[in-house]
Amino acid sequence: MKYETLIYEQEGAIGILTLNRPERLNAINEKMIGELEEFWMKKMLDLDTRVIILTGAGNKGFCGGLDIKESFSKIYELESEKIYEFQVRIARLQLLMRQIPQPIIIAIHKAAVGGGFSFAMASDVRIITPEARFSAAYINIGLGGADMGSSYFLPRLIGAGRTYEFLLTGDFMESEEASKLGFVSRIVPYDHLLPTAMEIANKMVSKNPLGLRLTKEAINQNLDAAGLEQALQLENRNQTVCFLSHKLIKGG
Repeated sequence: MKYETLIYEQEGAIGILTLNRPERLNAINEKMIGELEEFWMKKMLDLDTRVIILTGAGNKGFCGGLDIKESFSKIYELESEKIYEFQVRIARLQLLMRQIPQPIIIAIHKAAVGGGFSFAMASDVRIITPEARFSAAYINIGLGGADMGSSYFLPRLIGAGRTYEFLLTGDFMESEEASKLGFVSRIVPYDHLLPTAMEIANKMVSKNPLGLRLTKEAINQNLDAAGLEQALQLENRNQTVCFLSHKLIKGG
């Protein structure tokens, strides 16, 4: 399918999704929300794509968050139920990113602000350049700092203590701090950004496809597991399913 705000390319079992509004720092507008909704929904049942790389077009930045000029002013003109509908749609993007079975590797250069920060949080593996920086900028435009999953994801990724600071101030998390806090996996030069993401993606697609999907599912579920017993039960089920699938393939 041809998109207006996205570019999608397929390289074998790896899909590469690019936010494509470089003239607006890849900011999120209503069209992009709709196209991302459609894209993530299609990937739910896509057995051919095993890993997705998410990045932004141009070298000025990954994503500047919500397009204030195009979208924000319109929101104030809406009735309350329409404002809520808009909020639900943009927030649901993060849920869809977690629900799809493919691991998401995000490759970030320079700024990932607001919704761009949330896209980073909702991904599975974060690869960044030294110039990358993150901000929960929602609070800087008169909203709450807890938006688009930030109050759920960030405490689980870096701990509650520093999350309070970033969400309450809107201050930037620079690349070195993001690495020290465990938010990102690797910091690489800009010209190594996509090659590194592809290297990791190729390692993933070399694994058992079922095992790859069940691993993402297990991490998602066990982040909120009631305890160790529940986590172990899910892992045991998944490993049994993998063993049985191998046995069937081998004709055992």
